[in-house]
Amino acid sequence: MHPPALLAYRSEADASADALIRQALLQPAGGTRLHELAVGRKQAVILISDGTRLCPSFLFLPALLEELNKGGIPDERICIVVALGLHRKHTEAELRRLVGETIYRRVKVLNHSACPEDCVFVGITRQGTPIEINRHVIEADLRIATGNIEPHRLVGVSGGVKALLPGTASERCIEANHALSQRYKAKLGDPDNPIHDDMAEALQTVPIHFLFNVIVNHRQELLGAYAGEWADAHRNGVEAARNRFFIEQTNSYELVVASAGGYPKDSSLYQSIKTLQNASAFTKPGGSILLLARCEEHFGNGILQHWVETIQDRKTIVSKLQRQFVLGAHKIAYIDDILSKHTVYLYSDMPEPIVELTGFIPVRDIKEVLQKFPPTSRDIAFIPYGGLTFPSPSR
Repeated sequence: MHPPALLAYRSEADASADALIRQALLQPAGGTRLHELAVGRKQAVILISDGTRLCPSFLFLPALLEELNKGGIPDERICIVVALGLHRKHTEAELRRLVGETIYRRVKVLNHSACPEDCVFVGITRQGTPIEINRHVIEADLRIATGNIEPHRLVGVSGGVKALLPGTASERCIEANHALSQRYKAKLGDPDNPIHDDMAEALQTVPIHFLFNVIVNHRQELLGAYAGEWADAHRNGVEAARNRFFIEQTNSYELVVASAGGYPKDSSLYQSIKTLQNASAFTKPGGSILLLARCEEHFGNGILQHWVETIQDRKTIVSKLQRQFVLGAHKIAYIDDILSKHTVYLYSDMPEPIVELTGFIPVRDIKEVLQKFPPTSRDIAFIPYGGLTFPSPSR
């Protein structure tokens, strides 16, 4: 009997969180420390990731506030904006968990709003994207962007400018930028692509003055921290992330059992599709994927839910998306691509009829799927943290 293959990213931490944070702030890329940038500034804004991301903002926010205070900016002139993009707004309890109770009591913490009346138009990119950014971000004269770095299928890699755009941009701006994915395809782990360049062009009018990015594992433990001038700091983090999250595709499997890796990677179907895409890369054509994702928020996106539940069939949906990009619904094109190659079983909290409408086979007992494959099979692989385990782009 041959054991199944285990496919996993490098999740071990090399140093304590405090040491990583301190080192990044003491020796920032570009050489200028945050407290030096703060001197003479009137208002600071810190952009942080929302709850769908693993970024442990509560770990490093105290150090950032300490730097700002040292540079002469008191707490009452500091604002934290949760860079939601078009994700749902957070409750007060969720905001408290994101930043930590002490920070929540010290400074103002706001959900980003992508509504046009809450954003300011500042220009148009060469690709035609209208740059519209949250009013609180525009009005601050010191902007600090934070976030975690990992491979990202739409723009190559997360972190960096993504805190600003799409994080604090208007709906019109986000949709225009993401629609570029119909013309351009990013390479996993590489920010050098027109979609990411379009985001970065916004910095010419709304600059990020200081970047603090981290690399984390599925337990939100810090694996690395990178600070300073945004382009250099982000580049340093990207190089480190490439050594963490990619594994070679030395084999393809008849069945891949993939867990999204727990919350927040499996909080919704919208988020779990990323794991499905990673699993597909390791699955043989005609093979099967068993996706383990709780999806307690079900679809996690109202537009995605509306299209799945109301439009006649997936072929019609894909045809509509080819004619016009629709953010949220665009995930259905990803699903369709995977289902054209694989059978997908889903073990989740989602109602069975909804799972079936999405195109998946609902599963109540994992053993029912595993029993379809002989115990001596070498063609089974397990991916315990599918949201952070990516196929190497070199193959």
